[in-house]
Amino acid sequence: MNGAVPGSGPGPTPVILMLPGQGSQYPGMAHGLYGTEGVFTRVVDEVLGLLGAEGRRVREDWLAERPLVDIDDVTRAQPLLFALDVAYGTLLASWGVRPVALVGHSAGEYAAAVLAGIMNLPDAVAALDARVRALATAPRGGMAAVAASPALLQPWLTSQVVVGAVNAPSQVMIAGPEPHLSAVTDALDAGSLTWMRAKATTGFHSPSVEAACASTRPAYERIAYKAPRTVVVSGYTTRPLAEPQLSDPGFWAMQPARTVLFGPALSHLLDGEGPVGGGPFLLVEAGPGQGLSMLARRHPAVTRNGSAVVPLSPVRAGAQLDIKQLATVAGKLRDHGHRLGHRAPSDTVTPTTPSTREREDQRWTATAGAA
Repeated sequence: MNGAVPGSGPGPTPVILMLPGQGSQYPGMAHGLYGTEGVFTRVVDEVLGLLGAEGRRVREDWLAERPLVDIDDVTRAQPLLFALDVAYGTLLASWGVRPVALVGHSAGEYAAAVLAGIMNLPDAVAALDARVRALATAPRGGMAAVAASPALLQPWLTSQVVVGAVNAPSQVMIAGPEPHLSAVTDALDAGSLTWMRAKATTGFHSPSVEAACASTRPAYERIAYKAPRTVVVSGYTTRPLAEPQLSDPGFWAMQPARTVLFGPALSHLLDGEGPVGGGPFLLVEAGPGQGLSMLARRHPAVTRNGSAVVPLSPVRAGAQLDIKQLATVAGKLRDHGHRLGHRAPSDTVTPTTPSTREREDQRWTATAGAA
């Protein structure tokens, strides 16, 4: 499965798809693609349409300059991140790109499960709806990124505030409810540790959401799980998804309460003894922002084996930035030996027109009313 850098071998460089989760959202994300990229728009509409009236409200807040519910709220961030991750991944597939593996961060693993065929979209969205409704009842809290190792943080952690994610050896996320989280971050200040609040209003991946997650198990019991079409390396087991976890409703239901091990999962994926060989790879981030791309670029295996990293999304909002970034990714894929279909953009950037957006708004109104 090993690929080659441009000009050094017969085949294209294998693609690994990285799917971000909570914290990657930002106001105006992907606005430039909605209504201009047909595949992307269709998938977003399908996901939000399956959520019925709530999906319409999510879409309205996503596109509004002054949303009624903040985009960082669990009821907005979670469905939007899922919809955009799946839409970005499907758009890439429409160009003819077939990744050799997928790896997701937190909610990104749920999107990876759909893209890999483990769950069908209607079943996944039904369970997502149950997940979001349950998490909305969890205590208010949050997460914070800390420049430290899990071991170094141990003196500051409590029964409520725990390591929620390990993104790199010295980059972790702590999580928990308020006021416990603020008390710990105040103590980190006193200990001269560098930290930054993440964009979350819930203490994901901490004990504070365990009861909410457990209540969603019946929704996951109704899903007919299938073997993945593509390798999915789990950010919870750090290994390719397989039985017994693959079809275990409890495994999927409890993910928002479990520690994310994205750094170790990425290490296993890039390891020469891993499931897809040792590279070089082209790692494509398929979702809002560039957080996973930053982590991947710093990974020693990426620099050692000549892999490259490219995000499908710009780092900030802007219709022209959204479209230009797609052209950048298409160019990078071509440079790495991929023959892209006619859907893939060229270097020409097409502006978003009001008439196009208006037509998409009208189409949404017709489809959402029937959901």
